[in-house]
Amino acid sequence: MVYKVLIPQDIAKEGKDFLLERGYEIRMGSGATEEDLVRDVEDCDAILLRTAPVTRAVLEAGKKLQIVARHGAGYNNVDLEAAAERGIWVTNAPDSTTNSVAEFTMGAIIAAAKRTFLLNKSLKENNFFFKNQHKGVDLIGKTLAVMGFGRIGRAVAKKAFYGFDMKIIAYDPFVKPETVPEYVTMVDWEKAFGAADFVSLHMPLTRENKGSVGAKEFGLMKSTAFFINCARGEVVDEAELVKAVQEEKIAGAFTDVFSQEPPSMDNPLLTLDNVSVTPHMASNTEECMRLMATQAASQIDLVLSGQQPTWPVNKPVGKQNK
Repeated sequence: MVYKVLIPQDIAKEGKDFLLERGYEIRMGSGATEEDLVRDVEDCDAILLRTAPVTRAVLEAGKKLQIVARHGAGYNNVDLEAAAERGIWVTNAPDSTTNSVAEFTMGAIIAAAKRTFLLNKSLKENNFFFKNQHKGVDLIGKTLAVMGFGRIGRAVAKKAFYGFDMKIIAYDPFVKPETVPEYVTMVDWEKAFGAADFVSLHMPLTRENKGSVGAKEFGLMKSTAFFINCARGEVVDEAELVKAVQEEKIAGAFTDVFSQEPPSMDNPLLTLDNVSVTPHMASNTEECMRLMATQAASQIDLVLSGQQPTWPVNKPVGKQNK
């Protein structure tokens, strides 16, 4: 029997080679919409998923599905409840993005602090001396609040502390105290926003935290502080972020993610001088893409060969009728 793996959006060659070498048949998807997946998944045993939506309708159409393996750490584009009901594993690749996103986040912090995006734009507009009215700030001695102290948050804290001599505070209600490095001080939500010179978001998107960073949080921040989001756009109330920047409640922001992606071209975040933007690319490196592809493929191989996945994010409660 040859198992079929649906790949709705292309992945690194190494991930496909991993599957082909083990005898799997790869079916490249015809598109990345719900309708495309419903049409393509019918006789597939697994989905190797990037950003396409795996809804209840997709899962019900995949009558042979045993696993949806996410290409990366996040999994908010999968209906976990529906998958569990149908006995389908959902996995992720939690270690794959850690260093790449942490490096990108440090670059975002530096870009915000030194105003490199704004100064780059002004120089290309023949305004060399724009720099005189738009000075940057140094990172040494500044306080970084890491909001979410998981793998990426910890990596950012380590790089910021050892590489830039920043003071580190962090918020995470689920962290075990004995796992916190001595250079990190855990604080509550309000203290993190209020005490930081830079607030860096590293929380996954959940039903509970959607839009949780809003007017209250930006109101707590120093007027000289910067907000960095290389996590999930929907955790932030974008309208309130725009307002905070426009009203100079905060010094500026760097966001790699948006509540709607791609963002609408009339989104004010794309035009504000004190906001730097990138197109959800923190993990978009050659090395990370290879790692995400092979780690996701490895989970498919484990499940289709009758084993337990290494990185499950749901608990299947029953097997579907074949």
